[in-house]
Amino acid sequence: ILHTFVDSSWNITSSQINIFCSFHSVLPEDALELEFLKNYITWPETPSVPDNFSLTDTSHAAHSTFTILPRDGGGSWHVGDQLEVLIKINDFNGRPKKSGGDVLFARLHNPTVHAGVVGKVFDHHNGSYTAVFPLLWEGSAQVEVTLVHSSEAVTVLDRVNQEEPGRIFFQSLFHSGSVTEATNCNVCLKAPPEQLCNFTDTRTREPWFCYKPKTLKCEHRITHAFKGYVPQPTAKEAKLFQSGVNLKTSIQSSEPSRISILPKLKGKTNPAGYYYQDAWRALDGTSVHQFNNATAISQCLKGKVLHLYGDSTVRQWFEFLIAKVPDLKKFDLKTPPQTGPLMALDYKNNILLTFRCHGPPLRAYTLPVSQFHFVANELDSVVGGANTVVIFGVWAHFGVYPVEVYIRRLLSIRRAVVRLLTRAPDTLVVIRTGNPKRLTLRESLTTDDYYALQRDKILRAIFKEVNVKLLDAWEMTQAHYLPHDLHPPQPIIKNMIDVILSHICPQR
Repeated sequence: ILHTFVDSSWNITSSQINIFCSFHSVLPEDALELEFLKNYITWPETPSVPDNFSLTDTSHAAHSTFTILPRDGGGSWHVGDQLEVLIKINDFNGRPKKSGGDVLFARLHNPTVHAGVVGKVFDHHNGSYTAVFPLLWEGSAQVEVTLVHSSEAVTVLDRVNQEEPGRIFFQSLFHSGSVTEATNCNVCLKAPPEQLCNFTDTRTREPWFCYKPKTLKCEHRITHAFKGYVPQPTAKEAKLFQSGVNLKTSIQSSEPSRISILPKLKGKTNPAGYYYQDAWRALDGTSVHQFNNATAISQCLKGKVLHLYGDSTVRQWFEFLIAKVPDLKKFDLKTPPQTGPLMALDYKNNILLTFRCHGPPLRAYTLPVSQFHFVANELDSVVGGANTVVIFGVWAHFGVYPVEVYIRRLLSIRRAVVRLLTRAPDTLVVIRTGNPKRLTLRESLTTDDYYALQRDKILRAIFKEVNVKLLDAWEMTQAHYLPHDLHPPQPIIKNMIDVILSHICPQR
């Protein structure tokens, strides 16, 4: 089946190789929304990075500084006030940068009481930035600013993502009788149709292709597996991604970075939430309860069906629940433990918990293609209702591709969510956002925080008008005192589960 897509970047003429797929396409009916979303996430202009660029002209954390600005109106800080911090980015020679586009994280925290909240960073496009924090607890608070990427590194990340979207590759095995062949696969492959197996999903119209095996047929495909990366950066570009220098490196304060916060006088703030005494306090109207033992979790989930879909960051929740609730027994389906499908049952409390990974481009160990399903198709098989909870998170495996690939996937899932809520409006749907992670050079070019930040904005925009609950994994990870990790550590996972259970059982 050959589907037509709207392509915003490849201009293929009849004299060129017959390419009938693209990394930069969406369905025709989604073209206007694609343009809106791309404009919505537009990043400030960043400097060009020619082959002969000088590292000394680029952003350098050690030469950059931040300063806490005086309270508006003067006087002491109080709960409910807004704290502003001025950040000035300089190069390796200490010269002020004249343009914006750096990726900065800002956090206000108190390690003694395990409190933390994320600051919103505003780019003034001239080398200076302002981070704004709500003051939410009494006592001391310390500002922390991190240079995640220089603006020059962002230029490289954008170039790589646009020009080399196939820099990771997958492989499928084809088998029949005594013959087994392997070929590479991806969202799109540069080859004429007669040289490709077209595995585009007939329902979601999500594209996926493999090179045809030499002797076997396309129908003989049996497995999917991630096979590796193609090396990308030049030696000089790699210097833009040095831990402790310009890659997720702390910026120091030019003055004291700690303040004292007095009790609230007046005013109101409403970020996603904050930590206090290591517990997440949501500020979106959700009362987050603490589910600290198996009995509390089981009572909340009694009579419920929970379907989890997505990547390994969602699988963490499946694993957390079966570890914390002894009566929730994992049923051995003889499937790969990383990708599933997985199932757990609590017969006494009538609880069913399932997990299934999302479809390609999942980077995973070898798994059978018979179990490799798109989330949208799975949602269409859910009956739904007041005792059904659907949870999904689809983000970590899409950073390596241009945003069009991610937008296309989320729009197909949104259509399925709308269909589900139309036929069963009492169904609870929870969506997990992405989260920041530890970065290395290799990870920067595949699953970078800059890529995740853009896709986080896309996810929020696409589901803004849909009746779903958003679990803000981004702020819950960034605000916490523990180091960033693709798979957040247990204290953060516990808080995430408390938020989910509080949505399921708001009257606990």
